[in-house]
Amino acid sequence: MFFLSDMLNKKLTLPAADEALPGRVKPVATAARHAVSKRPLRGPYPVRLESAHFGMGCFWGAERLFWQTPGVWVTAVGYAGGFTPNPTYQETCTGLTGHAEIVLAVFDPVAISYDDMLRLFWENHDPTQGMRQGNDVGTTYRSAIYAANEAQLQAALASRDAYQAVLTRAGRGRITTEIAPAPDFYFAEAEHQQYLAKNPSGYCGLKGTGVSCPQPGGAAE
Repeated sequence: MFFLSDMLNKKLTLPAADEALPGRVKPVATAARHAVSKRPLRGPYPVRLESAHFGMGCFWGAERLFWQTPGVWVTAVGYAGGFTPNPTYQETCTGLTGHAEIVLAVFDPVAISYDDMLRLFWENHDPTQGMRQGNDVGTTYRSAIYAANEAQLQAALASRDAYQAVLTRAGRGRITTEIAPAPDFYFAEAEHQQYLAKNPSGYCGLKGTGVSCPQPGGAAE
């Protein structure tokens, strides 16, 4: 017999590799261009640019945050951090792919630093909630930073420790954000790309803690 608690327990626990859905060899179809900037969604990107991968719960609102940020060249949403190759949205929602909903933000480091990107990440969601973000419950909504290189990885770890210190002083809990080298990123279906540009009154679960993230080497504002 199926119980709702069984579904919730599965969604709150990451699957092992041998439990994950098999996926497919061919990528799912996605948009060719960004709905707002009209830039190529999958690249090629100008060589001076860098990529950041962030999980902040539902990726619709998180993507809008970054495409509206000066210095960000293009954004896309997709799935990463799990086992299933080329998953669909429906598959990730089962919790049986291991993936999180992720925003890819391609940015110009001359116009906006990776440290500033991290501040946007920390301040615009609650990184202490584990396998959820607000009312969005499940492993796909976990907080995550997937670093494109070693410099990003060290910056992410340092910013986590600095933010934890101010969260603790504010009476908040422990950060549960997954921080790891960037795995394969699988672009989500076209209807999810720039969703809130196409559906301005659509759902956005993005909500921060109200606690400012410190500048690197400094105190919180």
